[in-house]
This record gives sequence, C-alpha cells and structure tokens, in this order.
Amino acid sequence: MTIDFEIPADAKAVRARVRQWVQDECIPAEKRLTDGADYKTVLAELRAKARAQGLWCPFIPKEHGGMGLGPLANALVQMELGQSHLGALSMNTQGPDDATMLTLLEHGTPLQKEKFLKPLLNGEKRICYSMTEKAAGADATGMQTRADKVGNEKYMLNGEKWFSSAATAADIALVMARTDPDAPRHRQFSTFLVELPSPGYRIKRNIPTMAIEGPLTHVMGGGHAEIEIKDLEVPAENLLGGEGNGFSMGQHRLAYGRLRHGMHNVAMAQRALDMATQHVTSRSTFGKKLDERQAVQFMLAECASQLYIARLMLLHIAYKAENKMDIRQENGIAKVFLANMVHKVVDTAIQLHGALGYSQDTPLAGWYTRIRSQRLVDGPDEVHKWTTGRNIIKAFKATGTTAGACGGDLL
Repeated sequence: MTIDFEIPADAKAVRARVRQWVQDECIPAEKRLTDGADYKTVLAELRAKARAQGLWCPFIPKEHGGMGLGPLANALVQMELGQSHLGALSMNTQGPDDATMLTLLEHGTPLQKEKFLKPLLNGEKRICYSMTEKAAGADATGMQTRADKVGNEKYMLNGEKWFSSAATAADIALVMARTDPDAPRHRQFSTFLVELPSPGYRIKRNIPTMAIEGPLTHVMGGGHAEIEIKDLEVPAENLLGGEGNGFSMGQHRLAYGRLRHGMHNVAMAQRALDMATQHVTSRSTFGKKLDERQAVQFMLAECASQLYIARLMLLHIAYKAENKMDIRQENGIAKVFLANMVHKVVDTAIQLHGALGYSQDTPLAGWYTRIRSQRLVDGPDEVHKWTTGRNIIKAFKATGTTAGACGGDLL
C-alpha cells in the first residue's frame, strides 16, 4: 500500500492564493498602520478586497458565505495567514470568533444563527469567550460562576471571569456558567450568548501582561480582560446547545482553537526564519559573511527541522480530521510542540539579528513577548502532557505497547 503525501491540486491552489494575499496585501498594510493610518479604514479595505477575491471565512460552508474548505485546505491556509497579524482578520478567520462560529453552526438554534452567527460571518461583530476563572485556572470544571433559572424566561448569572480574550473588542460574549451543581462533573455547565455592552457584564480591566502592546492591541482584540458578572439577565432563548452541554461544547471549541494557534505559529516561525536568513545573508562581521559561519548554518538548520516536524504534525492531524478520525491524542501533543517550536525559532531569529533583534525595529521582539502565552492558553503544557502521558499508559496496558499513543499507528 502506498502512503500518499501529495496535497490535492485545489488545496495547493488556494494556499498559493492566500500566500500571495498575505505578501501583497497584509504585510504592506502592517506598514500603513505603523505609519499612522486608521485601523478601521485599513481593515475595511482589506476585507473588501478579500471578499471580492473569494477569500472569506475559509472553513465556513459555502451556503453560509464561506469558502467551504475542509480541514486539510484550511490548515494550509492558516499556515500562511499567521505570517501577518492582519492575515486572519483580513479573511474573518481570527480567534476567538472563528471557533465560536463553528459552535454556533453546529449547536445554534435558527434564531441564534440569525441574531448572533450572521453578523459574525459578515464581519460586522466580534465575540469573546468567557470561561476561564482565577479560582479554577486550567481546570474548567472548577469554575464558580453560576446561572440560576428564573421561571422559564431567563437566567440570572453571577460570578467572575479572567483572561477573556478580545472582550474589549467584542459585541457579544459567550459565557459558561454552572447550571446544575448536582449533575455529573462534566454536565454541570451551560453556555450563554450575551449581547454587549451589558450592565451585568462589567469589564474591570485589561490584565497587564509581559506582551509588548501597541496603540491598536486592544482594538484588534489582543487584550485579556477581567470580568465581573453581577445579576446578568440572559433570556432563556440565548442558552446555546441546551443545559449541561457547555463543557463538551467548550472542549470541542478549544480543540479547534489549539490547532489554529499551532497553524499560525508555523506561519510566524516561517516568517521569523525568512527574516533571519535574509539578515545573515546580507551582513558581514570580522571580514566574513554571517551565512558562511558554521554556527549560523547550524542555527538555521535547527529551525528548519522544527518547522518540518511542525508541518508534518499539522498535516497529519488535518488528514485525520478530514477522515473523521479521533485526533485528541495528536492534538494534545501538537499543541505543546508547536507552542515551544515557535518560541525556539523566534528566539533564534532574535539571536541571529543581534541587538537589532532585541530592539523593536523588527517585529521579532513583539512576537517573542506574545508567543510565550502559547504555552499557557487553551490549557498549559503540563495539562496536555498529563493527558498524553495517561493515554500512553492506557495504550500500554491495553496492547502491551505504547506505539498507538505516539504515532505508531499513523493512519
């Protein structure tokens, strides 16, 4: 039997189109923003061009206005878009909106799709996801925010949320809360659609982090907010997916988010490596070109190796997703690897740029301070390693080998 690594021609074609789009439109638009152009104007122009070229909502079915790409083609697209911080925004495939679109498509009522999904698909509104809490951290089942049903018409929500990404840029919030503390642990939670602004959903602050922020950081959805939820009334019709299904929907939603982060990490690492290679091929020190030094060549080789592994991981996961196969083990492994990979490659690119890389005259320093969060978001490294390790032990006890839990049964 032949193992076919050939990417279908139509998927290659859309990748080429998106690669050209990012290079010709998104990266130059970054320069316009740096020079002081109005963000809303720049983004509106980008989006109008993207839609005119049929580059809109890559993974959304065509009947809903998207490109209808499957997991493989979408992975190829996302691995290009991440080269620019305007890439995903330009095609309306940015997080956290993208994963919520998928959730609404699968679980939303006709009313919810009309009221909440449609403006998201059109790029008219943005949505944030309020699940994480200080008290619970990586253990979502430890959340304390509660939702009490009042008659049959509404719910009353009270609690707090922590690190709600893009909340200050959002017009809608997806809020998870405990509806039945006596139900089995993973059936205690439900998810609600909340229109913003709302007096019961108060943004206390954007949490300061180590990431370098610019004047557009929060406007573009880069902030992470602390939220107070107090006597927040939500109509019963805004309950998404039924009572008790919040946790399972959330895990499915986060699974896509982890992969999207990983895809964008590959794109960012590729751009960082390109920048580093351009720099070393154009600079000399102590009478010798940098690219002629073996140490430099070794550093580039290590980055290339990391990117090669990363792409194979993502393409294999996309293949399994395309064929409706279980990707949970591979997703957890890739989440950890890809977060560490981009950190390593960008760090190497900074080193190869010398003091220039440490400055903010290139985007590398800004990337470096932001990508450190990749080892924390969507579950920290340790949680995914814990799950992966348990699956390895489980596989060994069942079969006498760990191969099936670490790529031994790739297909």
